[in-house]
Amino acid sequence: MKKKIALFLVAAMTVASLAACGNSAEPAAAPAEEEAAAPEQEEAAPAETEAEAEAPAEGEAAAPADAGSVAVFYYTYGDTYISSVRAALDATFDAAGVAYQDYDSNNSQTTQTEQIDTAIAQGAKVLVVNQVDTGSDDTTKNIIEKATAANIPVIFFNRSVGEEVVSAYDKAVFVGTDYEMAGHMQGEMIGNYLVENYDTIDLNGDGVISYVMFKGQEGNAEADARTQYGVEDADAILTAAGKEALSFYDSNNSNKYLVDQGGAWSAAAATDYLQTALSQYSEANSNMIELVIANNDEMAIGAVTALQNAGYNLEDGSATVIPVFGVDATDAAKEAIGKGTMIGTIKQDAEGMANTIAQITQNFQSGADKFADVDAANVVGTWRVNIPYATYTGE
Repeated sequence: MKKKIALFLVAAMTVASLAACGNSAEPAAAPAEEEAAAPEQEEAAPAETEAEAEAPAEGEAAAPADAGSVAVFYYTYGDTYISSVRAALDATFDAAGVAYQDYDSNNSQTTQTEQIDTAIAQGAKVLVVNQVDTGSDDTTKNIIEKATAANIPVIFFNRSVGEEVVSAYDKAVFVGTDYEMAGHMQGEMIGNYLVENYDTIDLNGDGVISYVMFKGQEGNAEADARTQYGVEDADAILTAAGKEALSFYDSNNSNKYLVDQGGAWSAAAATDYLQTALSQYSEANSNMIELVIANNDEMAIGAVTALQNAGYNLEDGSATVIPVFGVDATDAAKEAIGKGTMIGTIKQDAEGMANTIAQITQNFQSGADKFADVDAANVVGTWRVNIPYATYTGE
């Protein structure tokens, strides 16, 4: 398998060894859904001097990053949405001739911090960080301190960081979303769908829709907002139409959500939770879960799997469909919506995020204003760019 290593037009330089996961253009680790990420610490292979080099075999180290390259740190390759951002960003950097190195932090902040230290020591000139410890000002400060000491820009993306912390460094930017909007849009989509299809969805005819909410992670601002507004906004539409508010299926659960304890927003967690719930909450017991709301598409797909195992949401249309809603508009979710096994999702624009990150990266490299050629409508103050969401119910 070949990989293309994008090179800057600079003089040849000596490159030190690197301990990292991934490499420019085509990372050494296979996609997370197919195999595990590469080990976090390995002896790096010698730098290649040709434009194309043979990709390392499984278990071998990736080539070290070029001095002056862009270092991109992903909280995990295992997140489907993040994988789509990574693919889009790699392609954009390749097309622009930007040298870069990808790192898989494997959901470990300690690993990510060590990788950042390594990249800076290697001479990376821009840091692009999908921070593992989302919402942790201390972690963000630590990363910014490292970037400041090296006098290099840092672009945080996707996972929320604090405005005050980022604004304190003029070479720091956050590219993300108005995360509350995803919850509001999901809630509106759900509410409208329920009003239009109420009698079909109310399987036991009690006038109340029983739901389950799958939360991706505790302490994550996006997850908190989606969990809150996905229900609140749906309730507002229901009650305005003279219907009862949603009822969480398990009255003993005061949180009114089930959370992925591993913080991975995973399909497996949703499948396990729902299969367990369906053994007790069923049509036979007249208390069937009638609606599934998920913070992301992976958990939504996991719920669809559990429903199909129980004889619902079949692709041939022969069975009752329990409405399932997610966020991200991943390819798998769009396919499920097309087949009728899932109802809708909120598109989180991976390509839009990647293109914006790439533009800001090149602005920093060229000395241009950091927001040059970035849609001004999406710029917030001097520190942030919000990538818009969109509703997706099929094309």
